[in-house]
Amino acid sequence: MHSPRLGYALNGWQVSSTIFWHSGIPFSVLSTPYSANGNGIVQGAGPQFASLVPGVRVYERRSIPGVSQPGTIQWLNPDAFTSSVDPSTGACYGGESAQNCQFGNLGRNSLRGPDFVWTDFCLTKSFNLREHAKLRLETQFFNLFNHPNFGLPSMVLAGIPGKLSTQTEFGALTYTVSPPTGLLGVGLGGDSSPRMIAFQARLEF
Repeated sequence: MHSPRLGYALNGWQVSSTIFWHSGIPFSVLSTPYSANGNGIVQGAGPQFASLVPGVRVYERRSIPGVSQPGTIQWLNPDAFTSSVDPSTGACYGGESAQNCQFGNLGRNSLRGPDFVWTDFCLTKSFNLREHAKLRLETQFFNLFNHPNFGLPSMVLAGIPGKLSTQTEFGALTYTVSPPTGLLGVGLGGDSSPRMIAFQARLEF
């Protein structure tokens, strides 16, 4: 036997969801600009890439004392990259010579930042009040799983492997990003990256 109350409770539901996923954005690691005496690396209009250290893993997820600052997440291994210029002196690393004063061997956009994963979810229930009147209740979840999405590393100027004073903050993730579907939208001056929940009631007739 059909129960009107059961039908009233079970009918009129709508569920929708939107899932965003994309791989990390490419970016480059650069050498510190030359500033010693003007006789070293030629200052051109393009970027001066760093060099990759053979046999050393590029990505690092663990915090590194002296490099990772509180509140940041390490993304790159600073010992995997060598700047052509020593940041502590501004001169070519290894001495002022044609052999040392060369651009690095890394190519443009040879590294990738973190993946982006975002889920929105919407739950709607409609109630028939009268023949031509309906109450619509809606709950919207933005970033349903409260998953943090980080932007590219803020500091991409390589230092000298093993020389912590030249590697501070290198390759760390310092800020989060969010899509335009967040509750605060885009360009409104708010951080819409954490999970947010919105409730809405609408009378339709």
